[in-house]
Amino acid sequence: MKHIIALITIGLAAWASVYMVGLDTEVHKMDAIARIIKSTAMEDTKLGGQKVKAKPVVRTRTQAPQAKSQSKEMDKKLAALKKRAGNLAAFTVSPLYKNHCASCHGNVGEGVIGPKLMGRDKDYILTNLKAFKAGTRKNYVMYGLLSKMSDSDLESLATEIGTFQAKFDEATKK
Repeated sequence: MKHIIALITIGLAAWASVYMVGLDTEVHKMDAIARIIKSTAMEDTKLGGQKVKAKPVVRTRTQAPQAKSQSKEMDKKLAALKKRAGNLAAFTVSPLYKNHCASCHGNVGEGVIGPKLMGRDKDYILTNLKAFKAGTRKNYVMYGLLSKMSDSDLESLATEIGTFQAKFDEATKK
């Protein structure tokens, strides 16, 4: 019996050694990648008060028209992103929503980790909030957040969330 335990121990030690060598090899690969990235970086430039590494760009004469169209496309995408980001904070929410819902459902219900709430009506939201609180709809995070809330708090949240789409539409008209 002692010999069997000794053989198992030796086998496990050998496996652990091989495993550690494999991990060490992966670490060296990551170091090599980091060195390559660092060696290809250009000088720092300031952009919005933050230091940003500029990426080297190599263009030939035949690529110039294509680069211009790509640049215009990127400008359009950036403008759309800026507009969307500005619109997401276009209206304020209650401290109740901000403290209990915003971390998962977004600042104005646009959905981040949790599903999108914007566009849902009050009755749908209230029904689901009550189901989460009662435990009939399973989600431990929601149950933990809602279990100590009063029915009037749930009603306030549902009413507020039900108005998000109208507030968002109003804010984007400006």
